[in-house]
Amino acid sequence: MARILVMSPSGEVYDHDNVRWYEHSQLQSHIEHYHNIGDAFVFDSSLKLLNFERLEELPIASFDPAMIDRLNAEFDYVFLRGSNYVHAEMDWGRTAEVLRRLKLPVIAFGIGAQAPVSGKLELSEDTRTVLKLIADSTASVGVRGTYSAEVLNGLGIKNVRIIGCPTAFRNNKPDLAIRLPALDSVKQVGVTLRREVSKAYAKDIGRYLTFHRDLVKAMAARFEVTLMAQGEIEEKKLALGTPAQKQEAMAALRENAWATEWYLDPQMDELYRNRMFYSDVVAEYEQLVRRLDLVLGYRLHGNLMALSNGTPSIYFTYDSRTVEFAETFRIPSVDVFDSKEFRLEEYWEQARFDRFNAAYGSVYRAMSAFLSENKVDHKMAKSGAQPAAEPERKVA
Repeated sequence: MARILVMSPSGEVYDHDNVRWYEHSQLQSHIEHYHNIGDAFVFDSSLKLLNFERLEELPIASFDPAMIDRLNAEFDYVFLRGSNYVHAEMDWGRTAEVLRRLKLPVIAFGIGAQAPVSGKLELSEDTRTVLKLIADSTASVGVRGTYSAEVLNGLGIKNVRIIGCPTAFRNNKPDLAIRLPALDSVKQVGVTLRREVSKAYAKDIGRYLTFHRDLVKAMAARFEVTLMAQGEIEEKKLALGTPAQKQEAMAALRENAWATEWYLDPQMDELYRNRMFYSDVVAEYEQLVRRLDLVLGYRLHGNLMALSNGTPSIYFTYDSRTVEFAETFRIPSVDVFDSKEFRLEEYWEQARFDRFNAAYGSVYRAMSAFLSENKVDHKMAKSGAQPAAEPERKVA
């Protein structure tokens, strides 16, 4: 089995292919630190698709020729955890220097480009260099969707494959399909939150936040709702903090001008205090979505985690990343900046999810072919074969 390196891990690995945040049991050591646990979803999901016996991180903060020579001798390939790397502000550190010395294939495992709200995407020379070094090391580069493929093609990188995201395939079910129950049977609903946003992502902050607020309140009025946070400090404190930290969190939210103007009101205050969920353990998110009847909202990977477990999900799109995911997988989606009011009944149609079901199978086959093309030992079904049965997993 393969010996592999990972670029840009996001959490510590336990029980071979499970991921949780670093020192997760020492919550107070990092409760003031923002980290997007959705990145850990991608890392965890990537490992679940790969056959390997040894895993280490490829250090890129420093350049040690002797260390790189050792890695060349001891490992088979590197994978770059899928994320939003192709944007104007990306800082690669010493990655180019490391990759020039490294002789191993570097598998780009579902990377993506971020379009600016306005104007043309401008990339640094360092980003162009790193992407070309990756592309030259492998048969193909895996990207999450059409826009990212077009950006790389514009850089002269032609060996691009659209493979979506590993999170969609974490349970390795090539025939996964969403089947909608009757809407009146839906009781438990998760809303994936992304309160923090910048003008670089959302073109109208006021609309973004008021739409977000109204979605949460509308779902809470109809269902038993769980608010699913993915790393913002205040939400994390409200879910897991001490009584004093919960008070600090609400005070900080009330001092946030955007939140007080467009987001918080007495009902949201109550929901935030009593319905918040957060965990530093990927498996605990998976346990949650399996209990829910519907997940919808603003988080890419929180929604995708639900779909990968057969739970219906609806995306709320507000930037090129969210649009690209919804387009790649044909996921039912709502444009936050459309003037139309959201009505759940309009989206609770099997035909909408049948388009996802068909796209899912197609992208599953594309990702399997991508890994095979790059000579990566993996667990995904090949040429219509069924994947091998998975051993029972331990849950943190």
